[in-house]
Formats: sequence, C-alpha cells, structure tokens
Amino acid sequence: MSVRQSLLAILDRGACYGSQLRAEYERRTGARVNVGQVYTTLERLERDGLVTGAGVDDEARVLWEPTEAGRVEARAWLSAASLAEGRDDVALKIALAVTLPGADIGGILSTQRAAVRAALAESETEDPDAVPAAIVRAARRARLDADLRWLDEVAALTAGATPFELSEERPRRGRPARSAG
Repeated sequence: MSVRQSLLAILDRGACYGSQLRAEYERRTGARVNVGQVYTTLERLERDGLVTGAGVDDEARVLWEPTEAGRVEARAWLSAASLAEGRDDVALKIALAVTLPGADIGGILSTQRAAVRAALAESETEDPDAVPAAIVRAARRARLDADLRWLDEVAALTAGATPFELSEERPRRGRPARSAG
C-alpha cells in the first residue's frame, strides 16, 4: 500500500500534523510507519503540489491539508484497483539461486517455507481488535497461504533445473576503469 496515497486520503478527512498522520495511518491499517517517512512524504507531497501548510495548531504543530490536486489523486487512488505488482525479491532470489552452481535450492526453499509457516502461526495468535486491522491480517494470512502453495510449485519447477556459469558473451558497454591519476 502506498504511504503517499494513504496520507493524502487521511488528509482528505481534515488537516493533520505529521505525528497525527502517523497515528491515524497505524490506527486505520494496523501497519506501522516511521514518523520520519511521514515527514519526508509530506515534504514530497508539498513539492509536488498535493499538500499545503494549513497553519499551526494550538501547540504550534504544523498542520497539512491536501490541495485540490491532492484530493483528486487520493480519491482516484481509492477508487482504482490495486494489484501486487513489481519486483518480488523472494522469487528473484530463488530464480537466481537455481542458476548458481552449488546453491542449495532445497535448503533455500525449506528455509523460506519455515519462515512463511512461522509468520502464518504468528498471524493466527493475533487478537482481532478492529475491523481495519482484521482486514489487513486476513490479507496477510491469505498471501502466506498462497506463498506456501507457490513454494510447492517452485520445488517442482526447480527439480530438474541445471545451474550454469557466466556467459562468454560480453555486453559492448561497461564502466571503464578509473585512471590512476
């Protein structure tokens, strides 16, 4: 989930200061966010014309509110579908490992499977307190279950894989050596 869009969506409800935004994000999602990330994100949102300063509260904390462009972006984000796209570090690590001579693919899969099972067990012991946090936990459990099924598929796919050495073909471009000057 995008912290950037989440903060915009929260600000669409009313002006907030940074630590208040952090608390609202955590209260609404059950996920943690570093307060430094909140302030850095606010600075970028301001730079991009999506939020503006809204004065200070009675304790001299800077308040932020969305601009009209920020409101439009937040509402568009909320109404759009979101797919888990992008780089999958676990899949990339296993894909790389299967090509490396000497990599213990079975061990890597076993370690990954144990970590997924531990995370799944931990998610089962959490007490559901609020609907938003329960939604996030249910999504995490579903993904972890899917990860276990995926690891079974990967084990079958890698069973006959053959590692290989570096290619003899060299790209034409590369960074030249620095001169010893």
